[in-house]
Amino acid sequence: MVLVVEHDPAWAAGFAKEAAAIHTALGAEAIELYHIGSTSVPGLVAKPILDLLGEVADLAAVDAATAQFEALGYEVMGELGIPRRRYFRKMDAAGQRSHHLHVFERGSAHVVRHLAFRDYLRAHPEVAADYGALKRQLIAEGRGDWEAYIDGKDAFVQRVEAEALAWARGRLGSI
Repeated sequence: MVLVVEHDPAWAAGFAKEAAAIHTALGAEAIELYHIGSTSVPGLVAKPILDLLGEVADLAAVDAATAQFEALGYEVMGELGIPRRRYFRKMDAAGQRSHHLHVFERGSAHVVRHLAFRDYLRAHPEVAADYGALKRQLIAEGRGDWEAYIDGKDAFVQRVEAEALAWARGRLGSI
């Protein structure tokens, strides 16, 4: 069952705490971490699961650090459907998902799109509000299972992601 809650300002501190733990385990120079997903957008309703994006020089180093991720409580999931990604998920003490970690090599288009989407929603609160309304609608319609919820958001996310990438290219000129 998908649970969507009001934005919690403590999510930013939760990201910082988790990023510090990962940096301690792997070395701060080994991985650059970003807070992504709806919990990273102030005011946006979200599943209470922190999404982290990691950027590394080489995925082989991530693969070699399996024991460190497991020691932090992460389940190592491999690519999980996205080539050249390493995906990890973590559960809280109650057995509920608490963190998702997506790791890509530097220069990956996936890093660019995730950050552009996040930054676009932060800069365009009206779009973030539309996204929140869609999430609430999907929950109200009884699409409480994960796959239906993700499928219900897909067209919106694809459209806004394209807008976000164009917006980011216009701002930076090089994306």
